[in-house]
Amino acid sequence: MSDITRELARFAVRTRWQDLPPSVAHETKLILLDSIGCALGALTTDKGKMSVALARRLGGTPESSVIGLGGKVSCATAAHANGELMLALDFSPIIAGGHDGVYVIPSVLAMAQSAGASGRDLILATALGLEVSARLARATGRRGGGGFTGNAYSNFGAAAGAGRLLGLDEERLLHALGVAGHLCMVLTYARWGYGGRYMAKYGVPGWQGTGALTAVLLAEMGYTGDTTVLDDPEHGFAYYVGYKSWDPDEVTHELGKTWSFTGGMHYKPYPCCGVFHGALDCLAGIIEQHDLAPEEIESVTAYCGASVEAPPFTWNEIDSIAGAQFNPRYAVALLVHGVKRGVEWYDPDTMTDPAILEFMDRVVVTAYPDDMKAVGGDLAPPFSGVDVAARGRTFEGRTAGRGAAGRSRMTDEEIVEKFRHNAARVLTREKTDRAVEALLELEGVADVSQLMREVTP
Repeated sequence: MSDITRELARFAVRTRWQDLPPSVAHETKLILLDSIGCALGALTTDKGKMSVALARRLGGTPESSVIGLGGKVSCATAAHANGELMLALDFSPIIAGGHDGVYVIPSVLAMAQSAGASGRDLILATALGLEVSARLARATGRRGGGGFTGNAYSNFGAAAGAGRLLGLDEERLLHALGVAGHLCMVLTYARWGYGGRYMAKYGVPGWQGTGALTAVLLAEMGYTGDTTVLDDPEHGFAYYVGYKSWDPDEVTHELGKTWSFTGGMHYKPYPCCGVFHGALDCLAGIIEQHDLAPEEIESVTAYCGASVEAPPFTWNEIDSIAGAQFNPRYAVALLVHGVKRGVEWYDPDTMTDPAILEFMDRVVVTAYPDDMKAVGGDLAPPFSGVDVAARGRTFEGRTAGRGAAGRSRMTDEEIVEKFRHNAARVLTREKTDRAVEALLELEGVADVSQLMREVTP
């Protein structure tokens, strides 16, 4: 039997700040900045308001903060609320093929504040948690395109990062991982593909985050867990959770020597499903280049990956935020009408705007044809494009798109600007400036509570 669970515990305990490559530390700060910004942007949505109301009701020992909310609650309550806020807009970074950050960062952030950790401690713990999550994503086949079934595996990353901040030794962290593997979600992601429009579209990351913190706190007290949870190929984690693939070598290969979670990072430029981001980029470029007005556009044909023909993408009604986020026709109409990319896409007035709803009838969405594979020579899947009929001609755009791993990555400046826009309804400009400075210079922050004050009105 392998010793994967212990190797991950050892990695989480023994990795030092000096072992973290500067590029990984920098990327981690950007991920934190983007994720916290997404939470701020979600505060005015229905889901955000519910998360905040529940946090106030659950309360608990005042030790950690809900992003954008004054006062403190228990670390588990804060992790729950922040996990829900970070995912609400579907705007958070794609890491290892999924929204891994929203399942890892809230637990780590809450524990960092509870433990009085420094900004440098938070960077390291976040990087450790994301790396564990990314390696398990590969092992379960998710990162390699083996299916989007859910982020149960991310709970090990959340526990690894939180356990490091709590100062668990290797043995206790081993038990924390063993408990965390049993306190995770079932694989509900696939259910969404059969027609769901509910708020828990990827499961409930906030709820899973409370499991990671529970595991860590129990282990600190001596509670024992399943210390071989990742080591039994027949009846271990992948088996009882329901993953169809399991390649244990992907977890430990060069662990501690190479970092994998930063590869293929996708910072989302649009608050919607990434499947059609490439097509939206093509459309945005055409509109800007030719200064097209909505009334000039007769039709738009958007070419996306094959999954765009699945049920979640073919709903016609804009009756909820969750449904709107997976409606490419709605996203196209928003871009055509110049609606600012952010929470504005899901304001009630926007989702009921007659002009936007009418324009959706002019949009056709389809999987890209085979002949698009040759476009650009070196382009790698997923291929995307648009045909825009306007002014008596057809404007064509083709690209591998922002959804293609490692291509057209948002710049650091774009990520910062995205944060500023997400924060605009909650923080003053002066406060936003201080928050950006604190996040980009996080290694110099003495206490994470100082950071949390900067992201609170």
